[in-house]
Amino acid sequence: MNLNKFFVLRLCIALVTAGVLVGCNKSRDYKNSSRATGWKVNAKEGGLQYNAKAKEQETGPGLVFIEGGTFTMGKVQDDPMHDWNNSPNQQHVQSFYMDETEVTNLMYLEYLDWLKRVFPPDDPNFRKIYEGALPDTLVWRNRLGYNEVMTNNYLRHPAYADYPVVGVSWVQAVEFSNWRTDRVNELILEEEGFVTRNARYEVGSGSTFNTQTYLNAPTMTYGGNDSLTRGGKRSQSVAKRSQDSTNLYVQRKDGLLLPSYRLPTEAEWEYAALGLVGLRNYNVYRGRKKYPWDGQYTRSGNRRSRGDQLANFKQGDGDYGGIAGWSDDGADITAEVKSYEANDYGLYDMAGNVAEWVADVYRPIVDDEFNDFNYYRGNVYTKNAIGSDGKVKIVNADSIVYDTLSNGKVVARNLPGEILQVPVDENETYLRTNFSDSDNRDYRDGDKRSTRYYQSFGDDDEDGVNKRKMYNSPEHQVGSADDGSMNLQYDKSTKRTSLISNEVRVYKGGSWRDRDYWLDPAQRRFFPQDMATDYIGFRCAMSRVGSKAKDKKKPRH
Repeated sequence: MNLNKFFVLRLCIALVTAGVLVGCNKSRDYKNSSRATGWKVNAKEGGLQYNAKAKEQETGPGLVFIEGGTFTMGKVQDDPMHDWNNSPNQQHVQSFYMDETEVTNLMYLEYLDWLKRVFPPDDPNFRKIYEGALPDTLVWRNRLGYNEVMTNNYLRHPAYADYPVVGVSWVQAVEFSNWRTDRVNELILEEEGFVTRNARYEVGSGSTFNTQTYLNAPTMTYGGNDSLTRGGKRSQSVAKRSQDSTNLYVQRKDGLLLPSYRLPTEAEWEYAALGLVGLRNYNVYRGRKKYPWDGQYTRSGNRRSRGDQLANFKQGDGDYGGIAGWSDDGADITAEVKSYEANDYGLYDMAGNVAEWVADVYRPIVDDEFNDFNYYRGNVYTKNAIGSDGKVKIVNADSIVYDTLSNGKVVARNLPGEILQVPVDENETYLRTNFSDSDNRDYRDGDKRSTRYYQSFGDDDEDGVNKRKMYNSPEHQVGSADDGSMNLQYDKSTKRTSLISNEVRVYKGGSWRDRDYWLDPAQRRFFPQDMATDYIGFRCAMSRVGSKAKDKKKPRH
């Protein structure tokens, strides 16, 4: 009898529980609804269309994920010159991506091939585009050395295909990064079925793809050729079931297109080169390393590779690789990428091989008192140019902006199909506390207020420019004569006291021409942004959007 009562009690409890669950099911399910309004998301009838499947940012071609954190940025070796150049300071860097290797000759040749195909250099309208992108192969020449084999072969010969590209100025590296962004996103749209298959091979000078144009004015992409922009199977499927034109194109909220490829900031490069991931496991963020690898020596201490050089650098006077044989470092000039072990982040050649351009304008001291988060000097804020019709202005063959460099070389700073950029004005800066000007390269160092000669009146020239500026590097004048030849005028002033200007950029890391002193990731040097050498290359970076880490933290024990 008692047993029957027990079963009856359990049955009653089960029925009550079922009733509660049924009652709960009658309440509104917010899983696929807005937490703000309760409206259904991605409803066929309309409303907000949102990519609920989007999770983490995809890793772009050639990139490695670098989880951000705090580190000690600055010099860690002796300072024999006592120049206080980048004294140690604490910085925090957000997570980002960086190229696994330096940009190689083959990667750059793909860029040149695309330019030559889309903007034929035999067309007078486009001749300067291709010529301005060509690396300077004459950087290999030496007055007292025979290097003609590199001058003639290093860029294009397949034997050097996987060697880092050199002879590229900072300006050219930036333009390569912009081009790379568009080609990667163009392929993503094609693979996802939004644009016509193989559209990237059919474009001409007036119908190129640009990421920002697609996001801001998609109907103007591919020169306004809607059959390419909406020619993919997926795009056609969306058009059949949607009356909302805003959903016919990929938007930022879809999370499909990648952020821009760019040059890494100095802080990012140094953080990535140090590879502090091992130390960070125990939160030893003040730990310092002399090289991108562990230890105080440039040769391996591992049993299998003991004595092998860990980087490609100049070992002494007349010694660019060692005595031929077992102890040689395997290279006299640059080496093929991945010839040496990667650091703890999986990055190759963060010391040696070639030094690398970074994004920053050079100043002797990093202003950590003003900012210690994602530090970067070089911000020039722009906005999309808007025409009288209220639409963005798209660059065409007649409105390409060319930049004549100090050495007389002409470089295209935008290409047809891109949105024309103009400096921000008072509409964006009025009563702002975080920025007040478009050009911030001089901020707190180099502008009129930073010089010790500053005064609010007098001592200005006719244009209102302070005569006694902190940085008064030579200003060579370059112009074009009536016959089309270049008119080059050297600055012969004897009053110049500095080589620093807003057109001088930082480069990091040692190279095949440098002694091991420069392998320290904290070392920093500068070079004019429009000039090139045989020992400076570059690699690209990309910002990380979303979470700081890819994997959630797990219990250590």
